[in-house]
Amino acid sequence: MIKNYMGLLILNENEIDIRGLTINRPLASIPIGGRYRIVDFVLSNMVNAGIVNIGAFVQSDSRSLVEHLGTGKPWGLDRNTNGLHVYQYSHNGMMRGDVKMINNNMAFFRKSFQKNVIISRSNMICKVDYEDAIKAHEASGKEMTIIYKRIENADRDMLDGTMLFLDENGLVTGTGINLGGQREANISMEMFLMSKEKLMEFMNIGMSKGLKETTFEMMYDYAHSNDVYAYEYKGYLRRIDSIYSYFNANMDMLNQDVLNELFYKNGRIYTKVKNDPPTKYSHHSDVSNSLLANGCIVDGTVKNSVLARQVKVKKGAVVENSIILQGCVIEENVTLSNVILDKGVIVKKNSALKGSTLYPYIIEKNSVINP
Repeated sequence: MIKNYMGLLILNENEIDIRGLTINRPLASIPIGGRYRIVDFVLSNMVNAGIVNIGAFVQSDSRSLVEHLGTGKPWGLDRNTNGLHVYQYSHNGMMRGDVKMINNNMAFFRKSFQKNVIISRSNMICKVDYEDAIKAHEASGKEMTIIYKRIENADRDMLDGTMLFLDENGLVTGTGINLGGQREANISMEMFLMSKEKLMEFMNIGMSKGLKETTFEMMYDYAHSNDVYAYEYKGYLRRIDSIYSYFNANMDMLNQDVLNELFYKNGRIYTKVKNDPPTKYSHHSDVSNSLLANGCIVDGTVKNSVLARQVKVKKGAVVENSIILQGCVIEENVTLSNVILDKGVIVKKNSALKGSTLYPYIIEKNSVINP
């Protein structure tokens, strides 16, 4: 059953509210959890379900993402048959270019023997059991299934997400936009299961309309007037669509239950391996409830924080409730609280940066911060 499914990643996510981290990279390649990238989660979920043929449609300014994905070796997708295939959008119309991009690469679908497809974006941090979703989809007998989660904080999370209205049989009766007017809502995870033939039908419709709709918009339009099944996901979920949600996704990983669910339940999360030495802790260091990747040197205090590779925290420095990306240097007697440092930032001695949990203080890549 699983062997008859291929994966399709459409990575043209809306980056307006997370521009502080996407100036030099697409959303899918933003570092998260110290040593991972956002795209690692959906890609690993597919591989853990046994899907071995995946097409990733990425934007043209995606050097870091293409470099990270490579041949797909970390996910076992470096194959002569099937494997990982990366296609890039043109510079124009990235948000609405997915229909044309898929049509321009129709050979990928024609040469693939799988008859069904799972379509997804990358911005949902979760551990979906796609094998179970496929079983439910096929048991429903419907042409399309949408994966969703019922959330209890829709008045402040998943804003502008697509809400699904369901009947007693789990069928979609309509869709809407989450404007925050209610606390509970069924929110689409923008993951769809359907036949490859049905996807081709959407592509033909999109081309005939002159590319006025995206692939996702057409699929939601279809759900308005056709019997579409909804599969409920009940695990941990965080959609990365803003600095606030990115900050909280990292902080969530400091919770042991969330950490175990994401990284050990239903298979592992795979990523590109970096051969750094183990992190070095001096006798002055004080580290608690934090995630630190390899290659760090810690001589100060780190609390409730996430540190990526090769970060240096010097003597007397205090890093608390913060996310520090690769290669940053925090010099002596620096204080950081609710801060996100992008790659290569140097914070000079005696500096102090403080944000809040609602509005973390973000410092752009390769900046130098003086007191």
